[in-house]
This record gives sequence, C-alpha cells and structure tokens, in this order.
Amino acid sequence: MKNKRHKEILNIIENFNVGTQESLQKHLEDRGFNVTQATVSRDIKELQLVKKMSENEDYKYVLPVRNRARHEILIGTISKIDYAMNTVVIKCHTGMAQAACAEIDSIGFSEIIGTLAGDDTIFILLKNESESINFIKKLRELIDFK
Repeated sequence: MKNKRHKEILNIIENFNVGTQESLQKHLEDRGFNVTQATVSRDIKELQLVKKMSENEDYKYVLPVRNRARHEILIGTISKIDYAMNTVVIKCHTGMAQAACAEIDSIGFSEIIGTLAGDDTIFILLKNESESINFIKKLRELIDFK
C-alpha cells in the first residue's frame, strides 16, 4: 500500500502545484487513500521531497533531480535480487553493476557493511541473514521490483 501511495504522490506532485501537506493529503484522499497528516509527513521525508519555487512564485513539492536519476538508474539496471545468508547478490544488465552499486552506496543504507561490483553482479555484505532480508525488501520497494 505504501509503495502505491508513494507512486501516487510522485504522480500528484508532477501534475499539480502542491505546496502543503494538507493539499497533498487532500489529493491523496480524492484518489482513495485514507491518510493522516503524520503519514503524509513521513511519506514526504521517505521520498526526500523538497520545496521549490514554481513559475507563479509559489512553493511546491518536487523530487530532487538526483533522486529521480538514482531511481531510474536502479530500475534500468537491476534484473534479479537474491541473498545467501548475510550476502545479497544483485544481477544487473551487462556493464551496469558498478553504476548501480555506486547509487546503492550513495543512498547510505545503514545495514550495509560493504559492497563489491563487477560487470553485471553486485555483492553486498550485511551483518546477518535478517538484515539481508530487510535490505532486499527496502531495495525492492525503492525500485518497485517484483
């Protein structure tokens, strides 16, 4: 549900000048999402939305260009995600593993001990199997990977 809501928030801010949490909450409610102001606030933080002055000199929420590029790089490169105990293995399209790995590193997942990228494979070392599972869940949510 959160992933669908996040996608809808990105759609809303791309198509409307939304400058307040209340306005965003109303747009979400109009689309069938029953959310509180606290939920909207958390979503804004998780999506790392920022306010930018629009053409008519009002402030509106936008997704920073850096985050959009990161999201697109990860979506466009990752083809498979799996794990074995405390190691996550990510398969990428040929030649793209290092770019995807750099983006994952730049996100700053606290549970990652280290990463290693080859041409089409990334190895990510975590402390234990539980953290591997949680990391995969976060990464899949981030890139909407099934």
